[in-house]
Amino acid sequence: MGTVHARSLDPLPMRGPELGIHPDDIEAPEIEHEQKQEVLENKNVVVQQVHIDGLGRTKDDLLTYEIKDVFRAKNLIDVMRKSHEARQKLLRLGIFRKVEVVIDTSRGDGALPNGLDVTFEVTELRRMTGSYNTMVGNNEGSMVLGLKLPNVLGRAEKMNFQFSYGTKETSYGLSFFKPQPGNFERNVTLNMYKVTGQFPWSSLRETDRGISGEMSFPLWKTSQTLKWEGVWRELGCLARTASFAVREESGHSLKSSLSHSMVIDTRNSSILPRKGGLLKIHQELAGYTGGDASFLKEDFEIQLNKTLYWDSVLSASMWGGLLLPIGDKPTSIADRFYLGGPTSIRGFSMYSLGPQSEGDYLGGEGYWAGGAAPLHPSALQAGQGGLRGSLQDALLPQRRKPLQPQLW
Repeated sequence: MGTVHARSLDPLPMRGPELGIHPDDIEAPEIEHEQKQEVLENKNVVVQQVHIDGLGRTKDDLLTYEIKDVFRAKNLIDVMRKSHEARQKLLRLGIFRKVEVVIDTSRGDGALPNGLDVTFEVTELRRMTGSYNTMVGNNEGSMVLGLKLPNVLGRAEKMNFQFSYGTKETSYGLSFFKPQPGNFERNVTLNMYKVTGQFPWSSLRETDRGISGEMSFPLWKTSQTLKWEGVWRELGCLARTASFAVREESGHSLKSSLSHSMVIDTRNSSILPRKGGLLKIHQELAGYTGGDASFLKEDFEIQLNKTLYWDSVLSASMWGGLLLPIGDKPTSIADRFYLGGPTSIRGFSMYSLGPQSEGDYLGGEGYWAGGAAPLHPSALQAGQGGLRGSLQDALLPQRRKPLQPQLW
């Protein structure tokens, strides 16, 4: 139905002493019916041109991969949907502060009656951003400086640098990230770092200086990561009361390892999943590319989530791992598994399960752990009662003797 327009009234003469208006003097407004506009919602359309306004240092060929699906749209709804998907892809690159989409009819020479033009109005991030903050933890105060260079070479590369100066230790990290144009999940990352960790449950202090390179890519329904890492490790005692077992681990070592990770995640949420599952598998082989640490390390994690009655959810998880030393040299305390604490087995202090010596926990070369927890959504609502429970079990045995190489 057309829109009703009322024509404005001309000034009316004032008659009689009452200065009133006689009804016959009022001209009745004319009702104008507009013609119906053509609705393109259910009709075939053609996307003739896609414009990107606001580009500075970003290369055009990078964005071509992200917006090419817009040209395949066949109707207006499809154009809007594919334009929104392209906008999300552009934001995912991490090089734009803002992306807006404008859809309009085609104009000019060669414009089709059902032609559309799509315009992406983008605002690029600054060439360099910095941050400054302070942190307090592990009985130490630190000043942290950060520097980020997004879109360094114009194809969504990122370079990050972080420097931390503390009252006890100094650390830094430099990383370079390079995605494949048209496939953001396929990327390469290079890292150089120095980091110091304090582990009071083992009376151990560890300083790592290393470099690494990794490549991530999707394969079928999985996310795969291949990584090489070379790290110079310095182990020392955190306290004078450290046990002899920890003291004999002190010193320098060089680890060069190849690792592979695979992840399958079908959960509807990574924080509070209600359905789906998660599978993580990680393998690491050290010693065949240099260094004095030689071992084969395997660990996995499985999680299943099932929605039950009354919106309750049952979540079950299982973890496991095995560390096999290669040769006659025992494994390092820095490579073993640790259990205990709120992130693994509740009811125990942080990493306070497994072999120990004079109160210092030494870790284990093999473990398994499992748990199941029913959860009702009302347990997460403030001011209301809820139901939550958990059942957990774990095993972290003593260290084994090193395996001797054998030939068959």
